[in-house]
Amino acid sequence: MSTDGPGPAPKDEPSGVDLARVALRAAREAARARGDAAQQKKQARRGGLRSGARADGRDPMALGSAINRLITERGWETPAAVGGVMGRWPEIVGEDLAKHCVPQRYDEDERVLVVQCDSTAWATQLRHLAPALVARLNEDLGHGTVRLIKVLNPGGPPRRYGPLRAPGSTGPGDTYG
Repeated sequence: MSTDGPGPAPKDEPSGVDLARVALRAAREAARARGDAAQQKKQARRGGLRSGARADGRDPMALGSAINRLITERGWETPAAVGGVMGRWPEIVGEDLAKHCVPQRYDEDERVLVVQCDSTAWATQLRHLAPALVARLNEDLGHGTVRLIKVLNPGGPPRRYGPLRAPGSTGPGDTYG
């Protein structure tokens, strides 16, 4: 059975966002290559360090340039950007919230940021702020980078074993839920 109308696109074909990312990455690489060539010519005129008689890819480069090139070549732009957000967490969410809620990890496939809170009250507060926080993070990182914030409650109190505990009991009760 075939249909003549437009149907859902197969999953193998890249979407418009993916194509835009690829085009942006290619444009950045081309611009960087033009900038690197101009920089190498400038260094050559000044008698800068080179690996041989002519400038080539083996010439020394600044550490920041080398790291940016590696990130671009490997496609690590999103994880690097999310790592930067984790470093700026107090600036993004505020000092009070940052003292009690800490980002744990980012799942790039699911686009989920996992945050651990130190009390259920702060976990509830973060759940209420999550939609606004997702919007703020996507402003910094690019649309759709973070789809969801998963808030983890704190772990339960440590189990204490002693003469007044029943074997296999969970203690005074689950207060973290």
